[in-house]
Amino acid sequence: MLMNRAKALKILELLEKHYPNANIRLARNKFQLLIATVLSAQTADKQTIKAAKKLFRKYATPKKLAEASLKDIESAIREIGLYKIKAKRIKAIAKIINERYKGEVPASMEELLKLPGVGRKTANIVLGKGFGIAEGIAIDTHAFRISKRLGLSNAKTPASMEKDLMRIIPKKYWISFTDMLIMHGRNICKAQSPRCNECFLENLCEWKKD
Repeated sequence: MLMNRAKALKILELLEKHYPNANIRLARNKFQLLIATVLSAQTADKQTIKAAKKLFRKYATPKKLAEASLKDIESAIREIGLYKIKAKRIKAIAKIINERYKGEVPASMEELLKLPGVGRKTANIVLGKGFGIAEGIAIDTHAFRISKRLGLSNAKTPASMEKDLMRIIPKKYWISFTDMLIMHGRNICKAQSPRCNECFLENLCEWKKD
């Protein structure tokens, strides 16, 4: 069941008012953005940024990362969750980009989804923040949790939720919408202890605390 569009637009208006400069960036260039986003899965932003900076100090390009030993990559990102799996993935990604795409990150959803460990969330972030292409809406843990609480979508999977949100959120907001929800999740709508009494969306929210 989808929320009506008018209510969704009111929520969007308030989010934009309170987070006018929301712009979450894990890295500066397209390749590093891609790698950092893969590293960020199930990991806090602070840990991801710290690990990514350490990694990119030695392996800043697809060629350098592709040629690095798996052991050295693991050592650089050891502080984040699932670091061994992620090390294999980012090395494989770097190799593919270096060899198949001549060192350039592909600018299409289809090609990005062919890369190891890259799903729609990662691809949407890379396309949106790296290329300015609004292909879809990135559904991270904040976006999934808050969209459910607000009643924007009752979808049970990120993929289904993305489809729901794309129907009611205007395309020009697809890139910034996730960032605004991330900011709201960090500041107010926390996973364990949401500060509902301070929330500017309380009157529009459909979540009922136990």
